[in-house]
Amino acid sequence: MAQHDYEKIRTDIRKLVDEVIRPNAEKTDEGIFPRENLNALAKEGWNGVLISKEYGGLGLDHVAFSIVAEEIGRACASTGLVYVMHTGAAQTINLFGNHDQKERWLKPARDGLVGTYSTSEKASGGHWWFNFSEAARDGDNHYLLNAEKSFTTSAGQADYYIFQTRSPGAKGPTDISFFIVDSKLPGISHGVWEALGVRGNHSGPITYKDVRVETRNRLGEEGQGKDIVYHGVSPVYLIGLGSVWHGVARAALERASEHLSANIHRDFNRKLSDYQVLRQQLGESKVLIESLGPWQRELARKLDDLQANGEPQGQILIPLTEFKVHAAEVANISARNALDVSGGYGYKKGPIERIFRDARAGIGMGPSNNIAREWIGKVLVGLPLELFEAGGE
Repeated sequence: MAQHDYEKIRTDIRKLVDEVIRPNAEKTDEGIFPRENLNALAKEGWNGVLISKEYGGLGLDHVAFSIVAEEIGRACASTGLVYVMHTGAAQTINLFGNHDQKERWLKPARDGLVGTYSTSEKASGGHWWFNFSEAARDGDNHYLLNAEKSFTTSAGQADYYIFQTRSPGAKGPTDISFFIVDSKLPGISHGVWEALGVRGNHSGPITYKDVRVETRNRLGEEGQGKDIVYHGVSPVYLIGLGSVWHGVARAALERASEHLSANIHRDFNRKLSDYQVLRQQLGESKVLIESLGPWQRELARKLDDLQANGEPQGQILIPLTEFKVHAAEVANISARNALDVSGGYGYKKGPIERIFRDARAGIGMGPSNNIAREWIGKVLVGLPLELFEAGGE
């Protein structure tokens, strides 16, 4: 496997982040979709970080992707999540798509074409992998899709959706199929995204009503969807998600450290950093954050090894899930500590307050930390996960 200069990758993406994404963070927090940020990423090739050079990408690996996601998350969690969903959608095509699909949907990433996942449905709550909707055949060359999807990042903004549903005439909940859906097709409408944090990621509901999709845009075979969920969608999504929250955690600590070093209580001429109780909170955040980097790199390398050897990436779903849980909680602790040590100034509208709100989203994003802990605990005691059927499929 080719060796990449990860320090240069971090330096290069950090430069773009500092020049474009960070200055737009407050605007994005007002609910503006980060199109300018995505276009800047695309121009430098980062939107094709995992796409092979044959299809116009950078041909890098999951370690590089995790670095990019982390650095974007340090500046803007909304942009980080949109970027992760796009990279995940592209990687799912990369793993399960054919040459024609890669030509049509991956090559244009360098020109700003953005994809995302559209999987979860309101009726199944946090069980995003479970669908009630079912595709129907419309002649030999088309399918009809009808669904009420919830929490689709980049809803109404993406150029295509990696859409999950039951296969026509499905025999059960694991009989799933995937489709690449052009967002401009008739019958697609999206709702409004209003939320506590990550306000720019437009993670709203989408309605698909008699959306007519060509057979050539089915991803993989009918009924292959369970494999795609386990080995295509979930691994890249989880490493990306954890990396974004890693970046959010670092941003909170950096802002807090800057505030303590720069502000003085003039009554006793003491910097805030002179107070031991405040330094202790910074120390708590720092120790936790340092646990994320090595784990992130290790999991990313495992994904690269599995892909290089043609092995299913879902082999490490539980460790990836554990990383997501830990990264989200570290981000929340770091953000809480930053808010605490900065007092009323941190509580006012601004970077620390925004980071605190953004960090909260990590706990609930699927799999929510509560659901994920249940998976982890069941594995430890040898019980089935029961993802699709009571008692396990």
